[in-house]
Amino acid sequence: MTKVFKMISFIKEAVKGEEQDFTQGSISKAVMLLAIPMMLEMALESVFALVDLYFVGHLPNSSHAIQTVGLTESVLTIIYSLAIGMSMATTAVVARRIGEKDPKAAAKAGAQAILIAVVINIIISIAGFIFARDILLLMGASEETADQGTPFTKITMASSMVIMLLFLINGIFRGAGNAAIAMKSLWLANIANIILCPILINGLGPIPAFGLTGAAMATTIGRSIGVIYQVYHLYSGAGIVKIKLNYFRPQLEQIKALLKIATPGMFQFIIASCSWIFLAQLVATTGGDSGSAGYQTALRLMMFFMLPAWGMSNAAATLVGQNLGAVQVDRARLSVLKTVKYNVIYMASVMLLTFIGGKYFIAFFTNDILVQEIALKALYILSLGYIFYGIEMVLVSTFNGAGDTQTPTWVNFFGFWVFQIPFAYLLADYFEFGPTGVFIAIPVSETGIAIVAYFLFVKGRWKTIKV
Repeated sequence: MTKVFKMISFIKEAVKGEEQDFTQGSISKAVMLLAIPMMLEMALESVFALVDLYFVGHLPNSSHAIQTVGLTESVLTIIYSLAIGMSMATTAVVARRIGEKDPKAAAKAGAQAILIAVVINIIISIAGFIFARDILLLMGASEETADQGTPFTKITMASSMVIMLLFLINGIFRGAGNAAIAMKSLWLANIANIILCPILINGLGPIPAFGLTGAAMATTIGRSIGVIYQVYHLYSGAGIVKIKLNYFRPQLEQIKALLKIATPGMFQFIIASCSWIFLAQLVATTGGDSGSAGYQTALRLMMFFMLPAWGMSNAAATLVGQNLGAVQVDRARLSVLKTVKYNVIYMASVMLLTFIGGKYFIAFFTNDILVQEIALKALYILSLGYIFYGIEMVLVSTFNGAGDTQTPTWVNFFGFWVFQIPFAYLLADYFEFGPTGVFIAIPVSETGIAIVAYFLFVKGRWKTIKV
């Protein structure tokens, strides 16, 4: 009973959230204090897509709606890539400055990162809004799906600024060691999305039913509320990192330093995102609307379980950054190995859960029998690589947290573009496996990437990076 109370007290401490010095004390405790809120944060991020998927999956002609949500999310991965690239660069620099006991420099770096993000996203938002229908058609959607889904895609693409800021500002909090604020911002955003989704999709009283478009409206409003909460804590919170208005005055040296880390990081995730986009397009062209909807359903479920693992891997980035800043290299290495151990345990559990309850999860999100069959096959095949996904994510976060964003960028280039895409095309088209060939290519390539990443981790170049 005493152990149970201690565990509850520990979880409360992690969720409460306070910046802490992770350069001393128990490594296991440090990992879990960061990992618990980070895992919850990423689980909540994945809830956005699942909530949309659930409500639109019960609309008439749901295969078109599901396909629109899935294909738009696939394109949004490019936005996510830019956001994650900037976010992890910010986390690396902020964590390093916190490790060096210089919170003012950490705050200035965070402000300059926000400035860069705003400039980048003005262009993206305008282009996404104008070419929304063309984007859906390019992704392999049918004319009917594109006609129905264009308003959804327009709103979603136009709100890319909110998506970018949500990721980026959370990166500032994570670098400072306060992952709980990042988690709470997602709580607020998701609560708003869950409340607004059924209202705006189906209508309520004087509020008209917007159908599929209502899902995009609800998600955008929810994320905006999350960003407002983040900004409040950056300016008037009690945290160690406090941003002032004059910190937003362009500092060319700081901008160059951030972009030096962020640019390879952006390409790192753009490489992966473009591969996912190609795979989605390949499934759509070889499997039709039902094949695409099934794949997107399985993918959303997979990401729901994988994002918490990504959250745990982010703990490694903060610990590596802070400990390298404090010149405690061996503690940084041990923190990574401990995080790998916990992530493997989590992903093994998820794999077991997927095989036991996969068909029930899928049936909850769509009533279409054909879509269910394809989704279940995809989910079973994708889950075979879960343990290796977990290892890979921690090691990639290690490189990024150290500021070595070039290493995982090259690993992704060869793993995704040189191997995964040709392999998927070969299986799906040449050997006529169809969508199943794409499903097989994903765990095979991810396993190879994990093995290469571990070799490079042991080699140790990440320990010598200066930021």
